[in-house]
Amino acid sequence: MRLVMRGGTIVDDGVMRKADVAIEGTTITEVGDVAPSTGDRAIECHGRLVLPGFIDVHSHADGLVADDAVQQAVLKQGVTTVVTGQDGVSYAPGNGEYASKYFAAINGGHPQYAGGGVASYLAAVAGRSRLNFAYLVPAGTVRSEVCGRSSAPANESQIVRMVALVEQGMRDGAVGISTGLDYVPGIFATADEIAALCKPVAAAGGLYVTHMRGGYEANSAAGISEIAHIAAESGARVHISHFHAQAAIIGSQLKLLRDAGVDTTFDAYPYTRGCTLLAMPLLPPELSVLPADTVINLISDPAERGRLRRDWFPKIEHNASLGPEWPSMITLAHIAAPEFAWAHGLTLEAAAEHAGTDAIEITLDLLAASHLEVNAVMAVPHQRSIAELATIFSQEGHMGGSDGIFIGAHPHPRARGTFARYLREYVRETPTWSWPEAVQHLSTAPAARFSLGRRGRIAAGWKADLIVLDPQAVTDTATYEKPLGEAIGIDDVLVAGQQVLAGGRLSTITPGLGLRREHTKN
Repeated sequence: MRLVMRGGTIVDDGVMRKADVAIEGTTITEVGDVAPSTGDRAIECHGRLVLPGFIDVHSHADGLVADDAVQQAVLKQGVTTVVTGQDGVSYAPGNGEYASKYFAAINGGHPQYAGGGVASYLAAVAGRSRLNFAYLVPAGTVRSEVCGRSSAPANESQIVRMVALVEQGMRDGAVGISTGLDYVPGIFATADEIAALCKPVAAAGGLYVTHMRGGYEANSAAGISEIAHIAAESGARVHISHFHAQAAIIGSQLKLLRDAGVDTTFDAYPYTRGCTLLAMPLLPPELSVLPADTVINLISDPAERGRLRRDWFPKIEHNASLGPEWPSMITLAHIAAPEFAWAHGLTLEAAAEHAGTDAIEITLDLLAASHLEVNAVMAVPHQRSIAELATIFSQEGHMGGSDGIFIGAHPHPRARGTFARYLREYVRETPTWSWPEAVQHLSTAPAARFSLGRRGRIAAGWKADLIVLDPQAVTDTATYEKPLGEAIGIDDVLVAGQQVLAGGRLSTITPGLGLRREHTKN
């Protein structure tokens, strides 16, 4: 039976035009004035736009891609494909134990799948989700598999073993490799080690996707310099994750890379605050790399607390991304310990006041009680305006990425609002993109860059991952104060030709695929 999307305005390949879209199976078969045929099923799209489904190039739905509530929140933003395995930490290769413990507050619990490789992880998604799912080989997980908890530079034999794991992941269909160079164990990896891991990625046509070293913002130059070295040594194309900095810094640093011959793109989301593990900025890396039980015992010890107060926390006050106001800049989003549920949505400063202590003590108390499973929304010293974000989103090579983290009672609103916020603020209210330009940033360019096959276009022979939106109604409702609000204005969504969101409600079908790397020419 043929499905026909009738009467809408399609947005594709830089133009907008009234047209019907006919779909058979998973594929678009006709675009234009589609003649009715007996047995057709229709979706009426009059007064609405029909767009290729959006691709979230930086998602943390790794352990939650089969969760109905997460799928609904993502689909209602118009996202049909998520790229996971971000920041160097996820579940494959290996048994997933490291990621399940270290990144539980980011990616969620371990999703059960057979085997320990990328192929089995991707296969496990098929038939369980309404979303497509692509994967990056996480370099931190690879390092953990080979080097354990060592903070020493990898030796030659270890690098050989790590390269073999990356090669297998790319054969299994990964779209690239990711690093998280402010997390452990990525923070201990040298540039030459990373370059060695990127060589098989470059050979396969994949991407080097990096949470670069050094905290972004005013520190970006050091991270960019390292990227240039890695790209020169490996030949890899580069994508910079969540590039947070002033617009002028982003522009100048991207120019440096491109002038050096580095093929570079980046993602940045439409919010001024970040979100990460509470332990990442507030515990020293040499402590975070230890087993969780060891860390908890240490930070529960009065003598160790005294040492951290004396030797470590003063360094945080001199951190360019935080500074002396750090207790008021960090808002608690997820706390695994139920006895601290009252602190969700409070800053560390407010939580300390409530508990009758100071920010250092409440931080260590929270981490110890939660077995380190705490994440937090992080303010930045320079709060970018809408106008400055518009300048960033106008940069060459920008793509849409939410960095969405769904774990927490008071999460960052970006998980549920990013793509609707792009459309509301930067297409309708503060015109930065036209509708065709929005499609280029959020769908067409990401599909090509991440080698996702014939997606990101509305044309015969392309996959029917499509969304229907009301251009005057599409809006994000999630805020920092009320972060669980879902987007509105996108009520009908197709994945692989199947209607997974109908009238704003989830269907019972789950046609989402674990996507393998697929290079496509138009």
